[in-house]
Amino acid sequence: MRAVFIFVFTFISFIHLSQAQNMTVATEYLGYVGEQCKLISNDMMAYSSATSHNKSARKVEKKRLELMQTIKQAVTNMRKLKPFNGDPALRDSALAYFQITSALLNEDYAKIVNMEEIAEQSYDAMEAFMLAKEKANERADKAYLIFDKEFEAFAAKNKIRLIESSSKLSKKMEEASAVYKYYNRIYLIFFKSYKDEVYWMDALKKGDVNAMEQTKNALFASSTEGLKNMSPISTYKGDKTLKVACERMLEFYKHEASKSSELPDFLLKNDNIEKRKKALESKKQADRTQQDVDAFNKLVADFNAAVTKYNQVNTELNKKRSDALDAWNKAADNFLDNHMPSHR
Repeated sequence: MRAVFIFVFTFISFIHLSQAQNMTVATEYLGYVGEQCKLISNDMMAYSSATSHNKSARKVEKKRLELMQTIKQAVTNMRKLKPFNGDPALRDSALAYFQITSALLNEDYAKIVNMEEIAEQSYDAMEAFMLAKEKANERADKAYLIFDKEFEAFAAKNKIRLIESSSKLSKKMEEASAVYKYYNRIYLIFFKSYKDEVYWMDALKKGDVNAMEQTKNALFASSTEGLKNMSPISTYKGDKTLKVACERMLEFYKHEASKSSELPDFLLKNDNIEKRKKALESKKQADRTQQDVDAFNKLVADFNAAVTKYNQVNTELNKKRSDALDAWNKAADNFLDNHMPSHR
């Protein structure tokens, strides 16, 4: 969320609603409206921070509900506030901003919480989930910018000097937006190959050789494309850990796709030996020739060699996958912890 408030009043403190309704001093009126926005911006930042650091929208549902209550009170206060000298522009723009933000939390963010539950099911679902969050933030920004123009216009009309400053909260909001965009860009590249591997492993589990071939090719293609897409992405403020961890993960997926061509061979040999075993057992003992026995024993020897190879490949891939995933998860957690600003 990037709504940034850049006004500072050196002599205005919080004004109670009973006073605000009949305010005739422009500085007090502007200060009161600004205070309402400040309360919301603080809670917005707290919600955004909690969502990031807890990694789950469900876990921070309480924060969303608290923010909704803050906005509800601000909406009530704005509705009771009279126009300043007959001009309702500032009050109405603030009210519109609060109402749009409230609608986002009630509708868009509520849907986002539900979307999170299915986001892991496919790349398209994850992309839609992240796009929904981005669009919701953009709507909030747009509403704020309209209010901000009215805020500055009111100040100019009433000859109030606004002292612009990069407050701590403003910096946190700007930083949060930048961190989200960088992280989400890399995460989607990672997630595409991650899901392709899930599909490949599912085909392997089912012993579906045709599906294994298709999903292996998809994994190789997405990991190759992912590495290409990672190339132009720079470090984040000199921190290359997330980029390096993603590239390492993609290199593993590409290696896995190339090595996995050996696994269907094992499945085919396993299927073949089962068929030959049944065929041999279906013959009477007297009808079995030495040639039949020798041929079957050779199949068994080939199969045992394939088992050894299969186990070696699996052991290698499992070790490399585990190491790469551990490094990725650690890098992702550390990146957000180190760069996403915390807020109460």
